[in-house]
This record gives sequence, C-alpha cells and structure tokens, in this order.
Amino acid sequence: MDAVDRLIAERACERLIIDYAALVDAARWDAVAALYSAGGRMSRPTAPDDFIEGRDAILASFLARPPRKTCHICANIRVTIESATRATAQSRILLFTGADQHPLVGSYADIIANAGDGWRFIERRGSLDFT
Repeated sequence: MDAVDRLIAERACERLIIDYAALVDAARWDAVAALYSAGGRMSRPTAPDDFIEGRDAILASFLARPPRKTCHICANIRVTIESATRATAQSRILLFTGADQHPLVGSYADIIANAGDGWRFIERRGSLDFT
C-alpha cells in the first residue's frame, strides 16, 4: 500500500466515524446499521462491556430506543491502517441531548475492515471518560 492509498483509506475510515455520528443524530437507523459488517458488534459508551452482535441486532437495538434529540461531536480521530483491508481507530465523542442533562464525554475504539464494498465497522466499543 503506497502513501496515497494509505491516505485514501484513512480518510474513508474517518468519514465512516463522522457519518456514524451524523446518522445517529438524524435517527436513520437503517443507515447506521449498514455501517457495520454483517457480523459486526458494538457497545454503547454507557455500557462498554455489553456488546450487541450482528447488523440485525444492532438495528433492533436502535429501533427499540425511545426517540430523543442528540448532537454528537467527533474529535481527535486517529486511524491506523494495518493493511489494505483492516484498520483500527480511536476517537473522542461529545454528546449533547435534548434532555436536561450534562453533556457526556466518551471515546470509541474501532476495528474497521474493507471487504471490497467499502469500509465497515467490525467492532465499535464505546466508553465514557467521565462518569
């Protein structure tokens, strides 16, 4: 993988993370689930060790949530390209909700893969930095 291919892959992974936040804020649950591989898994920052596994289960978990207004701010996105088909990423997240709550500050650790149809989350593990 040359330098240009590495930069293109890094940007695609960064865009995946940014798109995730935008789609969650827009409550576009089908599109959020489509960002995962079929067997992908995720944990929310409020429950970092409670993984939801499989694209269908991820979609069902979002559909089951009560509606709410959110605004996610992504920052400090750092992607490490391991190969032409695999990457890891770390990012920070700031969550504002429409409820009368303090913003939440958290992190995501991601494993991302490209199986030929674009980069998708294999694993997305959230955690809160301040509880």
